[in-house]
Amino acid sequence: MSMIPNPTLARLRQGKLALGFCVYHLRTAASAMLAHATGYDWLFIDAEHGAFTTQEASQMCLAALPLGITPIVRVCADALDEGTRALDNGAMGLIIPHVDTEAQARRVAQAFRFPPIGMRSWGAPPAAFNYGGPSLGEAQAVLNREVMICAMIETEEAVANVDAIAAVEGIDLLMIGTTDLTTTMGIPGQWGHAKVKAAYERVGAACTKHGKLLGTGGIGDNDWAAYYLTRGARMILAASDHGMIMQAGTQRAGELRALEGRAAVAEPD
Repeated sequence: MSMIPNPTLARLRQGKLALGFCVYHLRTAASAMLAHATGYDWLFIDAEHGAFTTQEASQMCLAALPLGITPIVRVCADALDEGTRALDNGAMGLIIPHVDTEAQARRVAQAFRFPPIGMRSWGAPPAAFNYGGPSLGEAQAVLNREVMICAMIETEEAVANVDAIAAVEGIDLLMIGTTDLTTTMGIPGQWGHAKVKAAYERVGAACTKHGKLLGTGGIGDNDWAAYYLTRGARMILAASDHGMIMQAGTQRAGELRALEGRAAVAEPD
């Protein structure tokens, strides 16, 4: 039995964009269908900031797989046990926040890669193989290659150590968490600040040097998002359920309230 494809990793390896839909509030299987219907490539299940149980996250992952939406879970920095359970139960990738040092990156790879790269434990055949799969050795080799492990770069310390972080075997992608990066730099939300641009250049260079992929999240401005996209970022955390609901809900309420008190409205064509 072959592994369920990881279309997001395939797109990234081809140099294409992979757009992520982040969920905090939509904690049901419908979130995968919404991501699919609106043209996204991967579902970002944020267990760092969202109130997800392991059961909720796993059900959302399982719903995403047959739609060709890659389910990726972000766990808290030290909750590596939650990451292994996510991988066993449907996730095709993990995002680990606040990876500031080479030692932390090696701990991540150790936890989520099977030997000889790491020491991930084997339970039953995982959801990635429809709970079946080939021989144990073959299955582990495929999972090591096709499951995406991402380390987030969110501090000046991480930027300073990025060459060593990017050199760690078992880490596929470095994602710059731009919101936390600007906050820790003391310039919150200043996406175009010289320090941010320099950080992107340094992280991008480390990715190129060590054959890693570059991702970005947290940029709340389309012009600056486009700027960093042209600097090599391909895995893009594009939108969140919270942001979409607030933006669309506010716009619609404003449009309808603007009609209040109008004497007459022409009949639409």
